Amino acid sequence: MYENSLQRGVTVSDVFFIGLGGGTGSGKTTIAKAITEGIPENWVATIPLDSYYRDQQDRPFEERERNNYDHPDAFEWDLLLEHLDQLHHGKTIGMPIYNFTRHRRQEETAKVKPCPIIVVEGILALYSEGLRRRYDMRVFVDAEADERILRRIERDTHERGRSLPSVVEQYRKTVKPMHEAFVEPTKAHADIIIPEGMNKVAVDLVKAKISTVIQHQHASTA
Repeated sequence: MYENSLQRGVTVSDVFFIGLGGGTGSGKTTIAKAITEGIPENWVATIPLDSYYRDQQDRPFEERERNNYDHPDAFEWDLLLEHLDQLHHGKTIGMPIYNFTRHRRQEETAKVKPCPIIVVEGILALYSEGLRRRYDMRVFVDAEADERILRRIERDTHERGRSLPSVVEQYRKTVKPMHEAFVEPTKAHADIIIPEGMNKVAVDLVKAKISTVIQHQHASTA
C-alpha cells in the first residue's frame, strides 16, 4: 500500500494530528516510535514539544539554568500553533532546535515538511486548549513516578550533559510539583491512556486508527 502511494508522491488532502502527552520519563518517545513504526518517513512527522521552549538568549546562563522548564510558561505556544496551521495548509516549517546544554535555541532550524500524520509529543502536549482543538486523537502515556525519575536521570545525564545532583534537585523543586499541578490533570483530556509506558493493546488501538487514515490517504491519491 505505502509503496504504490510513494511512487505517485504524497498528496496531503488532510492531516491527522495526534497529541501525545505524559509525565517526564513516562516513555512518550518510545510510544511515538511504536505507533509510527513501519510508516514511510514522508508520511509521518513527530514534533517534540521540547523544541518550542522559549529562547532565552538575552538572559545570563545562570538564569537560564534556573528556569522552570516544566511550567507551561516555558513554552512558546503561539509559535507551535502557527507551525501546526502551516503544516495543515501544506507549508514546510522551520522547527526550532533547542540546545539543552546552553539552555537556548540554536540559530539553525529543522525543516519539517507537511505529511498526513503529525505527532506532537511532550509533557504538556495535552495542556493547551488550542492544541487540543487541533488534535484528532489525544493520547496520555502513564507510568509510575519512580520509573519516570530513573528514566529522566538517565536521559539528562547521558544526553543533555547534566550532573546527577542537578537532575535530582530539579526534580524535587520543579519537575514533581509541576507534574502534579499541570501534567497529571491533562490525563482527563486523553482519548486513550497507555499505562506503564508500553502497552501492546493500547498501542495497537492507536496504530489501527493511523492505518485507517493512511488507507484513506491512499484511496484519495489512487
